[in-house]
Amino acid sequence: MSRPARISFAFVAGMFVLVGWLHLGTPLLAALFSFFALHRLCFARRKWLAVLLFAVLVVAGAYAIGHFLNQAVVALPKVAEKAIPSIITYAESQGVELPFSDYQSLKGMAMDTAKEQFHYVGNVANVAKGVTRQMVFLLIGLVIAVSVFLNSQMDLDRGKHAIRDNLYSLVCEEIAARFDALYHSFARVMGAQLIISGINTALTSVFVLMVALPHAFVVIGVTFLCGLLPVIGNLISNTIIVGIAFTVSPKTALGALTFLVVIHKLEYFLNSKIIGDRIKNPVWLTLIGLIVGEKLLGLPGMILAPVVLHYLKMEGAKIEVKTPVPPSPTAEATVSG
Repeated sequence: MSRPARISFAFVAGMFVLVGWLHLGTPLLAALFSFFALHRLCFARRKWLAVLLFAVLVVAGAYAIGHFLNQAVVALPKVAEKAIPSIITYAESQGVELPFSDYQSLKGMAMDTAKEQFHYVGNVANVAKGVTRQMVFLLIGLVIAVSVFLNSQMDLDRGKHAIRDNLYSLVCEEIAARFDALYHSFARVMGAQLIISGINTALTSVFVLMVALPHAFVVIGVTFLCGLLPVIGNLISNTIIVGIAFTVSPKTALGALTFLVVIHKLEYFLNSKIIGDRIKNPVWLTLIGLIVGEKLLGLPGMILAPVVLHYLKMEGAKIEVKTPVPPSPTAEATVSG
């Protein structure tokens, strides 16, 4: 491996350390997502048209997410307050003992857990400061993605240096190659995850509309967003869907649970064909990555974990390791003779 290549790998490793240490998962994820969208919107190599379409998409997406959050904030507490008595009654009829007796006790238990995990919960100033910081990081990630999309060259004076193949230029080329590999890993992993999430959301939408489940917009939005989280995203969305179904009746909840089980059986096949063929990482390794990513960066870390695992795998597979060839018995006999 050349010296510029070694420096570039050290640079990327240092970037990963800084992202985890300084909690910069949001700008990294925003930059990768934005760059991914810009590439998909680039028609006939007209980059400024892609940037314009991307800006429209960002505004529309922000409005849709804001509308979704407004509905979710209102709907989910009502769902919990209405569903929990049905869940408790159904559990008692089946002889199942739950760790809560009503909505207030569950709410208190959830708040106690949150306070243990996040001691700053309830401090409005700190929460507002954290949200503002993440929004600024998000905007920085968007700007970085647009800038790199319009001009990805790192060494702007390439070809003007006194020495053509100088260390700085060669290191810049190697770093660009590392980030190109990271982006392709992101596009490969997230592209597969988007396909799975889209199929799951479409099938869930059909079920929600067929049974006239309340808060359909919230259910569909949660299903799609949670689908971006590998493995555990479905558990979160399924819990919410079954809870909403309990507000109708236990029978509807049982039907929703049956439907979700059938959908997951289909997803096993889809995962093996779409995600498995693209990523080819064992489930246990992905789960470990999710745990580490969540501990380091929270939700962005869980999304980035499979990407980083795939990137390390792809880069490691390109590096040849030469093993020493043991001397043959004939050669040893000649030397000893």
